[in-house]
Amino acid sequence: MTGVAIAGAAESDLGVTGRSILGLQAQAVTRALADAGLTLADVDGVATTGVSRFSATQLADYLGLRPSWTDSTFAGGSAFEMYVARAVQAIEAGQCSTVVVSFASNQRSARSRSLGGVVETHTPEAQFETPYGPLYPISYYAMAAQRYLHRYGGTREQLAEVAVAAREWALLNPAAYRYGAGPLTAGDVLAAPVVSTPLTSADCCLVTDGGGAIVLTSLERARDLRRPPVRVLGYGERTTNTSMTAVDDLTVTGAVEAGRDAFARAGLTPADVDVAEVYDSFTITVVLTLEALGFCGRGEALDWIAGGRIRPGGDFPLDTSGGGLSYCHPGQYGVLLLVEAVRQLRGECGERQVPGAEVALAHGTGGILSTHATVLLGVDR
Repeated sequence: MTGVAIAGAAESDLGVTGRSILGLQAQAVTRALADAGLTLADVDGVATTGVSRFSATQLADYLGLRPSWTDSTFAGGSAFEMYVARAVQAIEAGQCSTVVVSFASNQRSARSRSLGGVVETHTPEAQFETPYGPLYPISYYAMAAQRYLHRYGGTREQLAEVAVAAREWALLNPAAYRYGAGPLTAGDVLAAPVVSTPLTSADCCLVTDGGGAIVLTSLERARDLRRPPVRVLGYGERTTNTSMTAVDDLTVTGAVEAGRDAFARAGLTPADVDVAEVYDSFTITVVLTLEALGFCGRGEALDWIAGGRIRPGGDFPLDTSGGGLSYCHPGQYGVLLLVEAVRQLRGECGERQVPGAEVALAHGTGGILSTHATVLLGVDR
């Protein structure tokens, strides 16, 4: 366990906002600080990405800060779980005392996201991949899904359960983009337009504006602030592949090692987790991650999640906000996994609250199953 806690957490406006990236960032940061009972004057550490070429510098300047520590590591959706680890290390080393981890995007309002994604023709793998016109990153996750279903004999209906469960949670979350949209069925998922075989649009995360922030400080200090502190118990990360050209097995990810390290540092096991917030860029991402983190065995996830296990009222509460599939996905979703985990441990989630939650897991995935980071959080006992 560490001597660092999350003292504040908040979202920016979500959905279709018409706001700038820095405007949404400022919302998230100031709301999270207010949640903790702090102000910008208390902040001496900043971690963010996705703003500009020098993201932490840009945000610090915009907010009028002169931080003694920053991080703007760009690792996709797992960056924010990585930031938690680095913030803990910096606070424990005395380099800073109060760190804000934040992200925001206006990708839907700005129409800045394309189906084809980013194609970097100068990279070594491009000569092998670009001629086939893959959609980045959807086609790569689709290949992983195709391989998984072929190897383990699962069905598309079983895979659709991830999206169906996410919608059930979103229907309990007034902030969710799909709140009020009505239930989703496996048939709806399969009948949605195919984007990249075997994935349909309902297997894919939303494209929305939005963002969030968390505030970290020492546990001792957090105990004197406005909200009950949420302790950082452990963390782990792995960076594996930049492309899929040379990946030996598309069904095995770096989440295996990231999760193993996080559990070891926390002195916990998967059985100790009361609520899990797992990156759900695509339905297959969740399946691979659950197996990698040790919640079930290899090839077992589709059977394991059946029968409502990951839906509200099930015995494994998963992506309780509605996830990237039905709540919000601003391009990099990892910080919102942490926001929801904190709220669950503080008992603030209303209809979707997991009773008695004391240990939460947040796991981010970035790139094309390229970067993986796990954080374990717990109530202060």
